Amino acid sequence: MSSTQPIEAPALQIDIVSDIMCPWCIVGYKQLEQALATLKLGAFIRWHPFELNPEMPPEGQNVREHIMEKYGSTAEQSNQNRAHLVQVGKELGFDFNFTADSKIVNSFAAHQLLGRAQEQGLQHPLKMALFDAHFTQGRDVSDYDVLVDIADATGLDATEARGLLDSQSRAEETRAHEQFWTSRGISGVPSMVFGGRYLVTGAQGVDAYVQMLTKVMEELEAA
Repeated sequence: MSSTQPIEAPALQIDIVSDIMCPWCIVGYKQLEQALATLKLGAFIRWHPFELNPEMPPEGQNVREHIMEKYGSTAEQSNQNRAHLVQVGKELGFDFNFTADSKIVNSFAAHQLLGRAQEQGLQHPLKMALFDAHFTQGRDVSDYDVLVDIADATGLDATEARGLLDSQSRAEETRAHEQFWTSRGISGVPSMVFGGRYLVTGAQGVDAYVQMLTKVMEELEAA
């Protein structure tokens, strides 16, 4: 069984503020997953919404063009960054399949589904499926048909998922959830909160997560 779904109730909660569009969010999680396995720890992972590009239009934007425009990178730097991500992902067991047509899309609808999935105990598998769909399969995770298909495959009710998306019934709640984290100073992702007290930003690497987990567990055991 996955370290994120232990048989017994875990002692540690880890809140992860992230965006499906952020490659370093899945990298950071995979590093955390290895750290948990190294320490043989169980943890309850809860994902929270963040949009790197809340104004992204429905049609999305080419990844290379977006990175060059947003960060001032050259085409060569953009290519090198993606090649580095591919290698890092491979080392962690995750496949980044970037192509010339890869896009950044709007992730707000997906965040709404993730909020509902959390209530059903399916948030983590849905989040993993969305990362896989976007970065590995190259699917458009802003498309409602794609989202419903992924939700259905993850165990959510397809009819309910479609209704939620069509009605935008969770839009206001999702916006409020995003604002909760930004109001507390979260401006980049991944941002991980360990045990409700320690914030770690960025993909820090397996060793750094091992150190943080060890520190938090020692404090919990001493309490």
